[in-house]
Amino acid sequence: MSEDTHPSTHPPLPPTTEDDRISWLRLLRSRRVGPSTFYRLIAENGTVSAALDALPELARASGAKDYAPCPAGVAEAELAAARAVGARMVTIGDASYPAQLAETADAPPLLWMMGNISALSRPMIALVGARNASSLGLRMARALAKELAEAGYVVVSGLARGIDTAAHTAACETGTIAVLASGVDVIYPAENARLGDDLLAKGLRLSEQPMGLVPQARHFPSRNRIISGMAQAVVVVEAAAKSGSLITARTALDQGREVVAVPGHPFDARASGCNMLIRDGATLVRNAADVIEALPAATPHPIEETAPELPLSSHPEPPQPDTTQPDATQAVPPPDTRSLRETAKLHSQILHRDILQRLGPTPLAEDQLIRDLSAPAAAVAPVLTDLELDGRIIRHPGGLVSRSA
Repeated sequence: MSEDTHPSTHPPLPPTTEDDRISWLRLLRSRRVGPSTFYRLIAENGTVSAALDALPELARASGAKDYAPCPAGVAEAELAAARAVGARMVTIGDASYPAQLAETADAPPLLWMMGNISALSRPMIALVGARNASSLGLRMARALAKELAEAGYVVVSGLARGIDTAAHTAACETGTIAVLASGVDVIYPAENARLGDDLLAKGLRLSEQPMGLVPQARHFPSRNRIISGMAQAVVVVEAAAKSGSLITARTALDQGREVVAVPGHPFDARASGCNMLIRDGATLVRNAADVIEALPAATPHPIEETAPELPLSSHPEPPQPDTTQPDATQAVPPPDTRSLRETAKLHSQILHRDILQRLGPTPLAEDQLIRDLSAPAAAVAPVLTDLELDGRIIRHPGGLVSRSA
């Protein structure tokens, strides 16, 4: 069963009954069935139920042995888990399904959503970038997201560390959409749990993955195509030459979306991907006005104060362990016990790492670095001295510091 392109411009009719929803889940969660195969099976068999009946024979014809569709009990359990956390199933063809995403060839047949569905009614711009972003990169992401949100756009990103977190945080008050590689009820990384809950008031969390799924590396490229597919344009802020953000940018181009990039210092590896995109024809952007100017002609909708249309669950019940994951039943090791000296040394090592991560070849004001680190100046100053003596950073006139090339 190969993954062909969606053969029809007419999406299947959305499910209207509980049995229909179970059938959709069973077909989509069956082994070797992805979005393209899902659409092809329905196009060839007419209905989801007929496709389920035909699936075992098709699998045998393609060489699969002992093949059986996803059991009904698994689909029923997923629906029950969704109800427990207030998530809603939105299928392609439904009025609430993101219109831009529905136009893509491999659009997810269904999405789980939590939050305020009115966010989907406004134009969207994706903002992606490095997880290990510099201080300048994070400031740029915050500024772009805030300005785009104030202009009436919904910022879409992936709730990852770094640029994604900065973008969601800056746009949270007006509505932002987080597309997850995990189940919609599993926030990854865990440090963004509060942000993931806060954005539900005016924005959304959504995912195509099963409820309770803990993400693995293979799930992120699939997530990225949803981020770019939902948006009119993708803004890349700090991306290495080989990174997930570059995958998102290439997918966006394949989907016919605008790709724009923030330039960076040539010596900073975190900016090499952005500089490559600009070299290859992506629009260089310095602020939100440049992003909006690069868009196809469209008028953003004004931000309206509307009540959430999807159930909220700020503190959902934890999902049941997924026993199919090899690490699902591993015991949590007891906490380490450290002396005060060991703890102080560990904090110093963490601060060393964080400072080097925030700095790049472009000089940054020392006081700005301290604010970005949210650390006491008395703790940062000796670490900067150590790094300067080690040749890892360079001090410049005017209280500026940069990372050594």
